[in-house]
Amino acid sequence: MSEESADRAQPAGDAQAPRRRRRRIAVTAGAAAAGLVVLGVPVTTFALSGSAGSGQPASAPANSPEQPVHLQVGRQSDVQPNATSSASEAPGSPAAASDYHAFISFAGAGAVAEVDTTTHTILGEPVSADTTEGVAVTPDGSQIFAAQTGQYSVVAVNTTTKAKTTIEVGAYPQDVAVTPDGQQVYATVTGGDTGPGGSNAVAVIDVSTDAVASDITVGAGPRQVVFSPDGSRAYVTTETSIAVIDTATGKVIKTIPDPAGPQGIAVSPDGKTLYVTNPDAGQLLVLDAATGLPRAVISAGAEPYSVAVTPDGSTAYVADMNSDSVVAISTASHRIVATMPTGLLPGSVGIVPDGSQVWVGNVESGSVTVINPATNTVSGTITFAAGTAPLDGVPLGMAFVKATPAS
Repeated sequence: MSEESADRAQPAGDAQAPRRRRRRIAVTAGAAAAGLVVLGVPVTTFALSGSAGSGQPASAPANSPEQPVHLQVGRQSDVQPNATSSASEAPGSPAAASDYHAFISFAGAGAVAEVDTTTHTILGEPVSADTTEGVAVTPDGSQIFAAQTGQYSVVAVNTTTKAKTTIEVGAYPQDVAVTPDGQQVYATVTGGDTGPGGSNAVAVIDVSTDAVASDITVGAGPRQVVFSPDGSRAYVTTETSIAVIDTATGKVIKTIPDPAGPQGIAVSPDGKTLYVTNPDAGQLLVLDAATGLPRAVISAGAEPYSVAVTPDGSTAYVADMNSDSVVAISTASHRIVATMPTGLLPGSVGIVPDGSQVWVGNVESGSVTVINPATNTVSGTITFAAGTAPLDGVPLGMAFVKATPAS
């Protein structure tokens, strides 16, 4: 553990002064599609409230989402390139063509928006789903998977044929991730609570059949899932731990305790380091991926919720929900090197694979703040509709894929 962090680290089990209740959010089933967001609920995840049943029901209840708000396809936002000409000409700068499309899941709008990362134009709504929190895209861009958090399913959409398949996975899936080889999708089945009857499973979906191939038992209330760069490991945050899964066997091979309540998780490009947010503790936990031992505990704001790491591994960006900002943390020094303002309640963060832009989803504002990582300044804000209430969008997940000539 780094020296500068050790004196600030507080073991989760130790007594400490109570922290003030933060603006935690819970999205209510059915109502979330109409933009209903409840503030001030002391839970760590955006998961649905209510009883989860068995977590893997034989027949899922038919929730009826209300009419969602429609995003404005064709809308273009003004996002500026680097301020100086020398920076704008640098490789990986926002001024250079960023040949990727972003897919943003909007829990409140009940849709996934496709956005051009060069022009910042909304290209379409390829997926319609109830209370969509997590989204993932296969590496070749042929399929989109969206966690239908207001239901018991994941929606798969073929980007060529537009065919839509609903895959039942269990109660209230929160996140989805595609393996690096594009063969499987892991869906965290979060469930309605973490007590008896709650969920503790990750559903493994076969991409070739769009069906659940198996379930993996992890800790209670699984939240976020990421893969190591080589695809050999999956890491899942749960109510009190991080589960490490051997993807070849589909078995949990290690459980890393984290009583503080982990939420967001990212893996370094070399696969050696894990970055885990603990919102209640106000910390970013840095772990050795091989041993699970802590390397550092970093004070990362009032409520660090999600995290992403740059392609070169030099910087971790953490969305600090309760301060309406995103912080840039040097992975070498484990210190905050910049703090940038965002919209209200930043709850998701992603980095364009070429390293040119950092995107932060603002839950209450319904917008995305674009950060220039070369200067750690705000390049602009992407808005998705005109004249709508701030809570209509709720962007909670994002994925990026290389654009094809036809896309």
